Formats: sequence, C-alpha cells, structure tokens
Amino acid sequence: MKEEFMQEAIRLSLETMRNNKGGPFGAVVVKDGIIIARGSNRVVSTNDPTAHAEVVAIREACSKLNSFQLEDCEIYTSCEPCPMCMAAIYWARPRIVYFGNSKEDAAEIGFDDSFIYEELVTPLLQRKIPMVRIQQDEALKAFREWAAKPDKIRY
Repeated sequence: MKEEFMQEAIRLSLETMRNNKGGPFGAVVVKDGIIIARGSNRVVSTNDPTAHAEVVAIREACSKLNSFQLEDCEIYTSCEPCPMCMAAIYWARPRIVYFGNSKEDAAEIGFDDSFIYEELVTPLLQRKIPMVRIQQDEALKAFREWAAKPDKIRY
C-alpha cells in the first residue's frame, strides 16, 4: 500500500509541473489506509510562497477531519520536506512521513533550502532578512492574557 500512496504523490508532482502550476512536488495524507487529502505545489498558480504540496495537503486533511491535528495519519510526499513544510508537519503531528526525493536531489535541480537551515542558526540581526524586536511590552499583553485564559484550546 505504501508504494500506491507514494505513486499518487509522484503523479501529483508530475501533473503540477507539466501544467506549469508549480514545482515538481506532490503529497497525500492517508488515514486508515485511505487518501483523505492531496496536495501539489501551487506556489506559481496561486502566488502563494507557502503553497507547498505538504502544506496544501495538510490544510485539506485538517479541514476534512475538522481538526488541527493529524495524529492517526501518514503523509507521503514526493520530496523530503523543506524547513517550512517540516515545521507544518510537526505542528500537524502525523504518525509518520514517507518521502521520495531527498533535499540534496531537490538542490540539484534548483530547490536548495540550505540557506534557510543556515539562517535559522544565525543571530537575528545578522540574518539576510534582519529580525528586529520592537514593542515587547505591548506584545506581551496578549501572551499574559493567553496564559491566564481558563478556556483556551491548547495545541
């Protein structure tokens, strides 16, 4: 069954690329042996830099399940997830992720995310896009209110 699900992720990657809708990336979310969501790279077609295959599939799956967690699900993706997709995957908490191409394979065709990995460990003000902290006292008001909120939904 795993091969069948991966084949669908690969099929989506080819379809998207061939139709010039985005890069060659596809993903599916599986629950109880059934594909419940499909995603393909839609960065170009939607002008959305976050519309990676995994993120699209996660959004669709969570919507269908009416949940922000994918605890009993599997994700099959045509390529090892980029840093953004990896973070989304960890937030969604699927049971396991299967991938086809590696991040090194992606880098060879122009999808090199190594600069992001490097930026994550670079001090904030030395990053290519500086991260400058302002209005901390004002921003902390929302955090203090959240900490005291008795009916918050934790995630």
